Amino acid sequence: MFGLDLTFLAIVALAGLSAGSVAYALLFNRVQDERKAERRLEGVKRSDLERDSERAMRDRDAEVVRRRKSIAESLKALEEREKDRDRNLRKPPLKVQIKQAGLSIPIERFWMYSAISGAVFAFAAFAGGAPIYVVPAALLVGVVGFPRWTVSFLRKRRIKAFLEEFPNALDIIVRAVKSGLPLNDGVRLIAHEAKEPVKTEFRRIVEAQQLGLSIPDASMRMIETMPCPEAGFFGIVIQIQSQAGGNLSEALGNLSRVLRDRKRMKAKVQALSMEAKASAAIIGALPFIVACLVYLSSPNYIMPLFTTSVGHIIIGVSLFWMSIGIMVMRKMINFEV
Repeated sequence: MFGLDLTFLAIVALAGLSAGSVAYALLFNRVQDERKAERRLEGVKRSDLERDSERAMRDRDAEVVRRRKSIAESLKALEEREKDRDRNLRKPPLKVQIKQAGLSIPIERFWMYSAISGAVFAFAAFAGGAPIYVVPAALLVGVVGFPRWTVSFLRKRRIKAFLEEFPNALDIIVRAVKSGLPLNDGVRLIAHEAKEPVKTEFRRIVEAQQLGLSIPDASMRMIETMPCPEAGFFGIVIQIQSQAGGNLSEALGNLSRVLRDRKRMKAKVQALSMEAKASAAIIGALPFIVACLVYLSSPNYIMPLFTTSVGHIIIGVSLFWMSIGIMVMRKMINFEV
């Protein structure tokens, strides 16, 4: 009986094993196909992920390239525009120089004042007993030389005053932008509260904006009325930030720091060159001082220079060579920073 049970169990086990073998044999291909399908699906998913990541990387690279190309084109356009403006700003017309000097007189009135100045110089030379050929020279100096020198002096003084106040104005704009105000409000704040001539220059930006120009374009026009590199830097920073984006407050803060560093460098260069400037002033004034001392001590010895034609020629040649020497010394002691 016990042997019969074992035989029955063995038969059942063999039957189950045979059925399992048959089922495995029948389902093996299907299982293999499903595994292959799963592997293919996983491969497709991985390839899709890799493709998406590669596409994202290519898009990022293309965006970086496009942004760099856009910045390069913007810089190139700005450089070309700056070159064109520099050609006009190195030797601007007289009308532009008058505007840059902060004068609001028309060119016709300027020439009228120049004619009056020439008449005054000629009358002073004639009334002072100068030779007759000196009177036309005095007239020419009064008409052309003195008025243009006055405009140049006022122009340089205005630029100096602008550079003194401009970094402070930039700091105010930076603080306004950091506090949440737009750039327009910061520019209007400077146009109403800053010192001259910064106030006038930013007022021109506000007026140009009211006429339809954008702030970047109006800022780029500042160098036309304020011919200094610092005004050009400001316009370039605003132009690049408007096209390429970025942190405006940080850019303007860096510009303010650069302008202050330039100012300190100019002061350092001026302090280091004061000895050379003093030497040049002494050398330039020495002939006149010696002539005055000789006239006081021995007037008969030096008077032939002023009373004879040969003396006049000697004085003219000496003044010509002294002018050349003064210009050479001026070039040697003036440093551009």
